[in-house]
Amino acid sequence: MRIVSSFFLMVLPNPDFGANGAMIYADCGVVIEPNANQLAEIAIASADNARALLNVEPRVAMLSFSTKGSADHPWVEKVVEATKTIRARAPELLVDGELQLDAAIVPKVADSKAPGSPIGGRANVLIFPSLEAGNIAYKLTERMAGATAIGPILQGLDRPCNDLSRGCKAEDIVDAVAITAVQAQARKAHQ
Repeated sequence: MRIVSSFFLMVLPNPDFGANGAMIYADCGVVIEPNANQLAEIAIASADNARALLNVEPRVAMLSFSTKGSADHPWVEKVVEATKTIRARAPELLVDGELQLDAAIVPKVADSKAPGSPIGGRANVLIFPSLEAGNIAYKLTERMAGATAIGPILQGLDRPCNDLSRGCKAEDIVDAVAITAVQAQARKAHQ
């Protein structure tokens, strides 16, 4: 990876979303305005972390305010270009974009807005087009849906390394240590 980014492991009380209620949200804490190539790298790194932490096949949604060309704007084009880059670099990865959130996480909406989508409204990795969008989304999910937000967890480094905020609680330290240990084990398994 050529870029350091971050993700939050979101644990929702509703098991209908993501991987039995667990999802990866990226980037919510490091890269403010990623370009298309950076967005692709964030998505690939996040998918790797979904495999390691959630023990699932990642289903990556490249989020936008547009679904499959419903809007024409440079911000939409950035997400479309990032999706093409991911498909070229990681053709085995289940990824789709550009998608609005509802088409990414609700199968019935995906059937209508994005028929034939490889993730079919069952995304477990959400890639936001900017830090602004990702940061707002994780806080909305945490506060309004009652989710647990674990992170930010760093990715894209040669070795696992994570940070804690000044106001962290003891459980935040335990979570960070556990995730860092899993990242280290996953790295070792891929050597």
